[in-house]
Amino acid sequence: MTRTAVGVPESWRAAAATIAALGLPVIVAGLIWAPARTWPNLLLADVYFLSLALGGAVLMSIHFLSGAAWSVVVRRIAEAMMSSLPFAAALMLTVFFGRRVLYPWAQPATSIDAAMSASKAVYLSAPWVFLRMAIILGLWVWLVRRLRRTSLEQDRSAAPALHQRLIAGSAMFVVVFAITFVFGSIDWIMSLDPRWTSTIFAVYVFAGLLVSALAALTLIAVVLQARGAFGHVIGPAHLHDLGKLLFTFSTLWAYIWLSQYLLIWYGNLPDEVTYYLRRTNGPWMQLFLLNLFMNWVVPFLVLLPRAAKRSPRVLTAVCVCLLIGHWLDLYLLIMPDAWSTPMAGPLEAMIPLAYAALAIILIGRALASAPLVPPNDPYLNESVNHET
Repeated sequence: MTRTAVGVPESWRAAAATIAALGLPVIVAGLIWAPARTWPNLLLADVYFLSLALGGAVLMSIHFLSGAAWSVVVRRIAEAMMSSLPFAAALMLTVFFGRRVLYPWAQPATSIDAAMSASKAVYLSAPWVFLRMAIILGLWVWLVRRLRRTSLEQDRSAAPALHQRLIAGSAMFVVVFAITFVFGSIDWIMSLDPRWTSTIFAVYVFAGLLVSALAALTLIAVVLQARGAFGHVIGPAHLHDLGKLLFTFSTLWAYIWLSQYLLIWYGNLPDEVTYYLRRTNGPWMQLFLLNLFMNWVVPFLVLLPRAAKRSPRVLTAVCVCLLIGHWLDLYLLIMPDAWSTPMAGPLEAMIPLAYAALAIILIGRALASAPLVPPNDPYLNESVNHET
């Protein structure tokens, strides 16, 4: 019943290492000769990578806090995703060194200063932004490492106290995450335009994080199942539940997307509508509509039938669509504040490829470091025999 640890195939790991190694000189060259183009791409890649790692921690915490039994067999995938958080946090910290390129509030004597209130100017001063960033990332890493350590300890002992510690640790993470994620999303993304505000911006960013993390978890589960790593542990019922969650949370993302857009469109206030004017003019408009199509229309229509939610091939296609769609969603949150028109070139291709390769290496290493299915989880048998 219990599956042994499984890692990324050697050929995959070698290819990922090669791509990551090739990406490093490209990034260094970009920072030297084209920093105005490189830093926005790095911010996008860092936020995306961080979203997947945090999403793994969120999904694992939801698993324990909800008392779910069916998801025990995919719990280790969420753990592997969250295990990359220390690396994602370290990369996110480097964004601070590109603040003068990315953020108007970090540039000396700009017109933004006069438009901001005194309290906002203090809040967005560089020392306070860096301090908040370090504290937030440090808290996330500490809490996630505690969860991972307790989970691995449970592999060696079936003591009920360990399961209770996982529940308590998940509760602590969710509370801290709910508060700190608001500050992080404002500091790192919304402040790209300090004059613009949205009261549901953090909720919107979180919805995208949740959908992309669920897509990544589902995709990894399908790939591992196809390789025979799970044996008969994962069945159509588990895939069905993952498909239902993808369907549900992609619709949640669309609901928040529409709520933010319609309220700002209806209010028609100059300080708010300029944000969307930049994103719905010229070539940005095509990407704006494509964003909604990839993140909601495709998963909604494709996953409506019951059979689609149980099909590995359909789930793979939807997950790839959602993962690319989340990248596009973050692209539209970040790039229009940096560029007047979308850019595409070797730099825009190499950076996300290098980060994807790094994610494959880190997640693969985490999967190989522990049994793929936690042997002492009290709900393991119920999960294996799950049927819908």
